[in-house]
Amino acid sequence: MNINKYFDDKVVSIGFDTEAGKVSSGVMSVGEFTFGTNQKERMVVVHGELVVQLPNTTEWLSFPAGTEFNVAANVEFNVKVATPTAYLCYYS
Repeated sequence: MNINKYFDDKVVSIGFDTEAGKVSSGVMSVGEFTFGTNQKERMVVVHGELVVQLPNTTEWLSFPAGTEFNVAANVEFNVKVATPTAYLCYYS
């Protein structure tokens, strides 16, 4: 397992490998963040809410607990977090 901390410890994740590929489980504190991808990502919101601006868009979309979104490889996307939020990220 790998523990990663970003943005002055406001985003913390634990990464692990499964037979289906890499996965990370993490928590984001209140704030605004820009993430870059190296692989395709499927983000599943487990608790809380992420407000996301996907690549090449100006629109902000809300993803509450129980929803998910996909991000292509080699892009950046923006996230706003109003309350601590937990997520799972599947890489492919």
